[in-house]
Amino acid sequence: MSGTEQPAEYSKRRGLLLGLYFIAMSALLWRVIDLQVLNNEFLQEHGNARALRVVEIQAHRGIITDRNGEPLAVSTPVKSVWATPRKVLSSGHDLAQLANYMNIPLRELSGMMEERIGREFVYLKRHVEPALAEQIMALGIPGVSVEQEFKRYYPAGEVAAHIVGFTNIDDIGQEGLELAYDKWLRGTPGSKRVIKDRLGRVIEDVESIKTPSQGKLLQLSVDRRIQYLAYRELKSAVNVYGARGGSLVMLDVRTGEILAMVGQPSHNPNNRSEMRTELFRNRAVTDVFEPGSTIKPFTIVAALQSGIYSPKSVINTAPGYFRVGNHTISDHRNFGSIDIPTIIQKSSNVGASKIALSLEPEMVRSALAHVGLGNPTGSGFPGESAGYLGPGPYWSDIEVATIAFGYGISVTALQLAQAYLVLAADGELLPPTFIKQEFPVKGKQVIPARIAREIRHMLEAVVSNDGTGGQAAVRGYRVAGKTGTVHKAVGGGYSEDKYISLFAGMAPVSDPRFVIVVSIDEPRGEKYYGGQIAAPIFSTVMQGALRLMDVPPDDLRQSREAPIVAGTRGAQ
Repeated sequence: MSGTEQPAEYSKRRGLLLGLYFIAMSALLWRVIDLQVLNNEFLQEHGNARALRVVEIQAHRGIITDRNGEPLAVSTPVKSVWATPRKVLSSGHDLAQLANYMNIPLRELSGMMEERIGREFVYLKRHVEPALAEQIMALGIPGVSVEQEFKRYYPAGEVAAHIVGFTNIDDIGQEGLELAYDKWLRGTPGSKRVIKDRLGRVIEDVESIKTPSQGKLLQLSVDRRIQYLAYRELKSAVNVYGARGGSLVMLDVRTGEILAMVGQPSHNPNNRSEMRTELFRNRAVTDVFEPGSTIKPFTIVAALQSGIYSPKSVINTAPGYFRVGNHTISDHRNFGSIDIPTIIQKSSNVGASKIALSLEPEMVRSALAHVGLGNPTGSGFPGESAGYLGPGPYWSDIEVATIAFGYGISVTALQLAQAYLVLAADGELLPPTFIKQEFPVKGKQVIPARIAREIRHMLEAVVSNDGTGGQAAVRGYRVAGKTGTVHKAVGGGYSEDKYISLFAGMAPVSDPRFVIVVSIDEPRGEKYYGGQIAAPIFSTVMQGALRLMDVPPDDLRQSREAPIVAGTRGAQ
């Protein structure tokens, strides 16, 4: 082969190689154009599968406020830390700092990851402060992420705990009005599409898929000022008298609104670590008791409705006791022959029993049932008790006699308050409500207005120096009410040293605005009568409520002359 032929052959090879290279480059370039411009869906789908995520947008739970707009339950944004265990363990990252931030041992954290390695989502810590969440994410551990949630906060704490209730860690109502109105308050979560980095952090919002529907506002009838006053006085009394518990209910006569409802013992829903199930129940609507002498006004209602009796009718109660079958009904002293108002004023068991026995049993039962006893009040509170009111036609004589002064039936504090509201509202039965009402409510007429007013005036005599409820008086206002001291039922009989102390009343008598029922369970010590323990609480709370709600006095003479009645603290 000559020297001139070698360069020609070399040139052919070079041309072939350059041609192949050009073809290859052209093919690659075409592939790039095809993938990036003409048919880019494939890469986008796979890229999106690795970076695009659909995440839920939490709905803000509705606020609960009192009647004046003061918050009783609000939701605040918090962060929750979660992880994909497989990614965390395969990253080889040191988890000591993460365990330290979450305040758990490293061994426990590692064990939890290993046990749940097959899961894609595991909560590490719920409801942490945003600052702590930022510190955790700054560690850069693959598979560890945070999401926004909401934590319920209760500004009134234990003061309104039994009414408002609480939610669980997922912001779902568990007790009280949080449970009753959970659907109203909860709202509907939304969703959006986002881009996440390799650590699971959201770096860009792509689009909104569904807008969250926020929970609705719930405005209660409760007045937080009166609620606090009632709670303070009830708690003080329970502590002073070493009582097992207690409850207080206050209703607005014009609307049936529940302005205050408190119970003891209570709990702080903001401190979940110390919450105990036995403290959750709202005693005013779940716990039943025999109402004792507070039921006597309704026995008199039955008597007046019968047409047999009038307020001037006289009953012979001498010698202070009488027998019904094998049982003895007695008063604490011999009142002799007394009229019906005096039976109420002196709280005569003998007088009330003799009147009831002279009537048909169904007449007595009807008077009690018409004011709401024996049925739930319709307040809508979860777990409300209906109490007990037996079938009247089958009552024996001793049952009629004892029911006349409040034994043999059971009521809740809310039921008793509703019954007294009928007397205050000129015979109209109104359903108690926890929701604020904008206008007065028309109730159902269950007692003639004339009889309701007559009973009110009889009850006014109870709150006097000659009555059993003198300590319930409020300076400047005419007050009507009834005391009750009930022996507690134990083991098929009645205890000789365990009592429930009661007072139920209203003010001002000339135009009643508020009804309050106070119940103290098992006070200890020398004082246990309703007039000694429950009546002073009524006085203090009623006095404060009348002032806060700007109700004008209806007894100016007393306002000038009478001393201020001591409340719970003064009775200590």
